[in-house]
Amino acid sequence: MEQEPSKEPVEPETLKDKASAESAPEEGEGEVWEAKRPRKKMDDRTIDQRLMDVEKRMAAACRKSGRDFGEVKIVAVSKGCSFDELLEAYNCGLRMFGENRLKEAEEKWPLLPAGAVLHMVGSLQKNKVRKAVQMFDMIHSVDSVDLAKLLNRQAEDQEKRLKVLLQVNISNEASKHGFSVGEARSAVGHVSQMPFLDLQGLMTMAPIVKNPEEARPVFRKLRELRDVLEMEANVRLPELSMGMTQDFEVAVEEGATYVRLGRAIFG
Repeated sequence: MEQEPSKEPVEPETLKDKASAESAPEEGEGEVWEAKRPRKKMDDRTIDQRLMDVEKRMAAACRKSGRDFGEVKIVAVSKGCSFDELLEAYNCGLRMFGENRLKEAEEKWPLLPAGAVLHMVGSLQKNKVRKAVQMFDMIHSVDSVDLAKLLNRQAEDQEKRLKVLLQVNISNEASKHGFSVGEARSAVGHVSQMPFLDLQGLMTMAPIVKNPEEARPVFRKLRELRDVLEMEANVRLPELSMGMTQDFEVAVEEGATYVRLGRAIFG
């Protein structure tokens, strides 16, 4: 983790009372820490119980592939979750939180305690770059050089060096964003030279499949592409963001350093 803040539990009411006027919702939008609608959960376990199960499975995948458990980081994806669920996850020791939509992040994340590290894992529209640079510590979904240029310009304006990953469409699905393998070769050269972006590695999304083993070739190809790009461009790309609730164990076996988990953590 980038930071080691205090792990003493934080009470929800303390943070809600602390919320400033700028965090307050517009009239008619409802309380900022409440989810818009109830979510149907996978099971009745607590977040702590789910997290223990995830870590047990991650540890097994690391042993199977000869990896160190400490190499893999959980990004808890909070899409549709209430603020109280986020706080419960924080009090269980999670510090990295991911969001797919900027608006939802704006409503919930300003209330999180210090030490939370915020990741954008969904597609980022160019007209929302300024706010994204303000809010996020890392962008996983840089899918064009033009977007990278905008992020670099905004990071300069905000006197910030922003961590980014390039999204690669390894599976060549028309429905998914990202560089093709060929485009990624050129993009790494361009983005690695942008002074206000810290290019950390690559991200991909595997197809939704019934058998997680069917996603293994996608994860393996991303790792192999990373290895080639490091040699060709003479840059370090230590991070691989790949694997979600349905396939994270296979992703870990193939080299993931970030796994993006929503339902596996929040139910």
